[in-house]
Amino acid sequence: MRLHLSLQEPRTNNMKKIGLTGGIGSGKSTVAAIFKTLGVPVFDADSVAKQIMETDAKVIAAVTTQFGEEAYINGKLSRAYIANIVFNDAYQLALLNAITHPATISAFENWVLQQQASYVIKEAALLFEAGTTAGLDAIIGVTAPNVLRMQRIMHRDNVSREMVIQRMDKQINDEIKMRLCDYVITNDDQQLLIPQVLQLDEMLRSV
Repeated sequence: MRLHLSLQEPRTNNMKKIGLTGGIGSGKSTVAAIFKTLGVPVFDADSVAKQIMETDAKVIAAVTTQFGEEAYINGKLSRAYIANIVFNDAYQLALLNAITHPATISAFENWVLQQQASYVIKEAALLFEAGTTAGLDAIIGVTAPNVLRMQRIMHRDNVSREMVIQRMDKQINDEIKMRLCDYVITNDDQQLLIPQVLQLDEMLRSV
């Protein structure tokens, strides 16, 4: 595990907000699950954003206006339809993010107020791409070799290599992304994840 930089001075409420990010197939959600088993509150921004797109009336109206009535089927978001649009058009992806991110950020802030812990984690695939790092005390990045990432996604989502490449191209280059992070966890099926997370958890609780 590579560590660099240091945490900012703790806030007056002593609860640190830690970002957790990583490229598609990096194993970010697996790392988040380990933190959860350690009792760390984890906010899954991507899942919350999807929920908001099906429950927030203003968001639903904006998505429908931008992407058409086909965006919803019987009140449920047509993820395949939306994905086909945004993964092929950076401008449309930016528009979707502009619709969903404000509501997701608000949900995170309200969620934080309900937590009681030395630190909480905000898990999001596009922390840097979406410009939603403001207010975070530090960011953990999860990295894995591109070949391994592709194999994981192809197996998990039953999609082609070309489709995985298309998704990866919508994210910041992994090497650049890791340089932007304060802490980096390597998930290459060679280094054990749990010891890396345990070391970080101990550091974050003590700072």
